[in-house]
Parts: sequence; structure tokens; C-alpha cells
Amino acid sequence: MARCKKRQGGQASLEYVVSSAGVLLPVTFMLVFTAQILWTWHSGVEWTREGARYAATHCYQNGGGNVLTWMRTHVPVHMDQQEFASGTADIQVSYYSRNAETGLLEEFACDGGDCSTECVPDAVTIRVSGYEYRTFLNYLGLPPVQMPNFMTSMPIESAGCDPEAGTCQP
Repeated sequence: MARCKKRQGGQASLEYVVSSAGVLLPVTFMLVFTAQILWTWHSGVEWTREGARYAATHCYQNGGGNVLTWMRTHVPVHMDQQEFASGTADIQVSYYSRNAETGLLEEFACDGGDCSTECVPDAVTIRVSGYEYRTFLNYLGLPPVQMPNFMTSMPIESAGCDPEAGTCQP
């Protein structure tokens, strides 16, 4: 009788090891992987919002050079910063002005120069595209996950300009 109980105990241990290796470990890795992707996605969305907020409160520069520099130096730590430094992932800054007749937004253009009180657009759009999530997948030899394009539009608040002093903050 004691002999049967011993075999059953060993059998239960073996079943636990097999089920752990075959089910629990893959499910655990899947949860960790999914959490990392969602964390990176959330960070990308928030980072794009911060870039739009920066653009709305700093002066207009043709091509958005000041915004691009700020965004490339403030990439969240857990996102692959090299993709933004090398240009694999793209950051686009677009400024818009409101057409007085139609009320629609159209591309902003100004001949007054960069960081001048004469050139203050009405809205800005920041778009981050081409980002691929690679962090955890490189260890497993899997292809990267293409993240969606992140885009945020925001009305210009002050453009960093002080009309009384005639200066703008880059």
C-alpha cells in the first residue's frame, strides 16, 4: 500500500514539472512580453503628447528643428533610443494656421523668420512613425513588432512669445 502512494507522489511531481514547462512558463513569458509592449505603446503616446505640448509653448521654427531636437533628447528610456537617433523611426512636426474665410486648418508658412513674434501658427501636429519594438524579441530571435503611428495635435498656446518684449523662446 505504501508503495502506491510513493508512485503517485512521484507521478504528481512529474506532471507538475511538465505542465509548468509546457504551460505556465510560456503563459508567464507571454504576459511579460504583452506588458512590455503595452508599456512601450503608452510611453510612445505620452511622449508624442509631450512633444506637442513643447511645440505649443515654444517658438515656431521652419521644419520644427527645436521640437525635433527636444524630442530626440527626451525619448523614454525603455523605448529604443537608437531608432530615433539613427532615423529608422521618424518624427514629423507640422504647423497649421486657420483660414479666416473657411475656418479650416492649412499648412502654416511665414516669411518673418524663425522665433519671431510675426510667425505664430494656430496649431501643431506631432507624428511619430516607423517605430519597431525590438527589446525583448531580440533574445528570442523573433522579428520586431511594428508599433502604430503616434499622432497628437494641439492648439498653439503662446509659442513661447512675449509680444510686449518682442521675443520668443526657442
